[in-house]
Amino acid sequence: MTDKQRRTLGYLYNWTSLAGIIMAALGFVGGIVMLAMDYLNPNATVYSGIITYLVVPVVIVAGLALTVAGNLRERRRQHQAGAIPHRMPIIDLNNRQHYVSFVFAITVVFLFIILTGIGSFSAYKYTESVTFCGTTCHTPMQPENTAVAHSPHSHVRCVDCHIGPGAEWFVKAKLSGMHQVYAVTVNNFHRPIQTPIHNLRPASETCYECHWPAKFFGMLEQTRTYYAADKTNTPYTISYLLNVGGGDTTHGPARGIHYHMAVEKKIEYIAKDEKRQTIPWIRVTEKDGSVNVYKTTDKKEALAETNITATATRRMDCMDCHNRPAHQFQSPNRALDLSMMQGKIDPSIEFIKKNAAKALLGKYTTQEQGIAEIGAQLHKSYPQGGANVEAAINEVQDIYSRNFFPEMKADWRAYPDDIGHWISAGCFRCHDGKHKNEKGEVISRECKTCHVITSQGPGTKPTTYVRDGLDFKHPVEDDDGSWKEDSCNGCHSGAPDQ
Repeated sequence: MTDKQRRTLGYLYNWTSLAGIIMAALGFVGGIVMLAMDYLNPNATVYSGIITYLVVPVVIVAGLALTVAGNLRERRRQHQAGAIPHRMPIIDLNNRQHYVSFVFAITVVFLFIILTGIGSFSAYKYTESVTFCGTTCHTPMQPENTAVAHSPHSHVRCVDCHIGPGAEWFVKAKLSGMHQVYAVTVNNFHRPIQTPIHNLRPASETCYECHWPAKFFGMLEQTRTYYAADKTNTPYTISYLLNVGGGDTTHGPARGIHYHMAVEKKIEYIAKDEKRQTIPWIRVTEKDGSVNVYKTTDKKEALAETNITATATRRMDCMDCHNRPAHQFQSPNRALDLSMMQGKIDPSIEFIKKNAAKALLGKYTTQEQGIAEIGAQLHKSYPQGGANVEAAINEVQDIYSRNFFPEMKADWRAYPDDIGHWISAGCFRCHDGKHKNEKGEVISRECKTCHVITSQGPGTKPTTYVRDGLDFKHPVEDDDGSWKEDSCNGCHSGAPDQ
């Protein structure tokens, strides 16, 4: 390099800065190519997105950082050696060489700013995408990504619920995401992913973007058919009206399930466990300021007064019941009942529910092994084969692939669903007949508060219809009727004979 070129480069004439310039230039050119490829190929893989929007920017920034570091180091070295400081050359636009160099530099800077803006926006969009959230960290996020694809919220982006609008929560989420990336990199994450998420944004700032609980009203009709794990897979069907209700008094009295979300009151509680399945203390504040505190009478679950005053309360919102709105893992009973009701599994196949549930509950180390073993077990149980048997086996394997993830130890047992009260405490966390206030008033355990059974009985289509509601009749009556005093989840675990 000539002395003139060295003087032009000034303090950049050192190996560190030159390496930084080369790195930044290669990253910039590579970024342009990758960006063009990404726009021209909408079906690019998640890994190309990672390289384009995460790796390339890091390379460019690292190159620029090296350039600056080398510049500062060379400046300090020359000053210590007593060298004459380099001065910026005088730019004379009347000089053709100066003019061409100046225009070239301005053009490069302008293009750099434009492309950096495009790249930054594209990177922002990419890190907000479902693809990035669900597939970048494949192993830990596979259960959640699979579950959301089959949920009512499959069309909603992850960030719409987990972050919501605004810069504050965006920054919080990205800082948290950096820790998560580190945890995945060093293979130091919980199996299964821990819930609930304690720093989740309040439902009033996310769920309310689409749902408006105050305006809910009326009843919703539902019909469910349950199949026994016996030889004939005996069906039993219940139809009921779900009292959705609402909290806006301009539509009527606040009542029904969404009474909990009444605008004019506030419900707070203290949970005794991490998953909020045991709730011994509840406080209800009415519009007029009056307060009712309900405490459990169960001595095993009750909190000491010192613990009550020292423990932070949580205000009840959508997520306290709808705790699995997008990541639902069905139990064997629920998944098999639904498939049999829809005809995907032929109920005429003897003991199909019992055998299918047994296969689903096998101890497998990987999902691939589980799917293969399920096929082998059911083929062994039904050596006669047939189109209906093959269809049933394929459906059971599909159920496993959607709901069981042995690598992450994730299934319905790891994530209790608090909607209802069949196989998890759900409603009975508070509505167990044991929570009383100082006046002796008990939080209601009356079934008809939330749902009214209109028909029930053996078969898939009970004929009797009663508008005012029936008392629930258990399909399997015991001698003393003790089930009436117990919670459903006290016996029902989500799988036969469990």
